[in-house]
Amino acid sequence: MKISYQAVSDVGRKRKGNEDSLFVNPEQGLFVVADGMGGHAAGEVASRLAVDAINEFICLTGDDEEITWPFGLDETISYDGNRLKTAIRYANRKVLEATKEKSEYEGMATTVAAVLVDGDSANLGHVGDSRIYLLRETRITQLTTDHSWVNEQIVSGLISPDQARSHPLRNVVTRALGGKTDLQVDMKVQKIETGDLLLLCSDGLTTMMGDEEIAGLVSEAKGDVEKAARSLVVAANAKGGEDNITVVILKFGE
Repeated sequence: MKISYQAVSDVGRKRKGNEDSLFVNPEQGLFVVADGMGGHAAGEVASRLAVDAINEFICLTGDDEEITWPFGLDETISYDGNRLKTAIRYANRKVLEATKEKSEYEGMATTVAAVLVDGDSANLGHVGDSRIYLLRETRITQLTTDHSWVNEQIVSGLISPDQARSHPLRNVVTRALGGKTDLQVDMKVQKIETGDLLLLCSDGLTTMMGDEEIAGLVSEAKGDVEKAARSLVVAANAKGGEDNITVVILKFGE
C-alpha cells in the first residue's frame, strides 16, 4: 500500500526551545513522534535519543536476520509488533543510560508514539500522552490511551476532556521513557483501508484543539497531507501555541 506523508515540528509561541523530536523512515515503514521532558534542554536530548534508538533497532531487525532480542519475544504479537515494542524498550534503556552520564540529564524523560507499517497493517506502540489518531472518511478515532494524570481523572468521571485541555496538571504523564527500567509499552494493530490517514502528534496539538477541530482541518485539506499538517500547526499556534507542536500525517493509497 502506497504511503504519502508529511512531518512538521514547531516550537510554538511560548517555549524557547523545541523538546519534541520526530523520525520518519519510509523505507522501513517507521514513523515516530516523541515529546521530551527535563530542564537544561534535557527534554530535547531525551526525545532525540529515543527516536534515533527506535530507528536503529528497526533497521537492525529489518532483514529478518537472527539477532539477540534484549527483552525476549512477546508471543501474543507479530514479528513486526515485537520489532516496534522492543525498539521502544531499547530506546528507554538508552535514555536511562544517558541520565547517569551527566548530572544535568538526571530526571529527563520522553513520550513516544510510533507506527510501523506492514502492508495493510499498522503496528502502533506508545508511551505517554503523545497520540495516534485514525481518520477514516469523516470520522476521527483516537487509537492510543493517554498515560496522563488528567486522563485518569477523565476516566474516573471527575473532569471532562475540555476541562483536561486547560487543567494546570495537563502535562503530568504517568508513564514515560526514562522513568523505569521495566517499561510497559501499549501495543495495537490497526488494519488500514485505502484512503485512511494516521495522525501522530505531541500534546502541543491536542491541548490546543479538540478531536473534531482536528478532523475538520484535515478534512478541509482534501487528502493533501502537507496542507493538513501545516494547517494543524498554524491553528494550534493561533490558539496560543503553549507548547511545542509536532505532527506526522500518513495517507494510505492504492
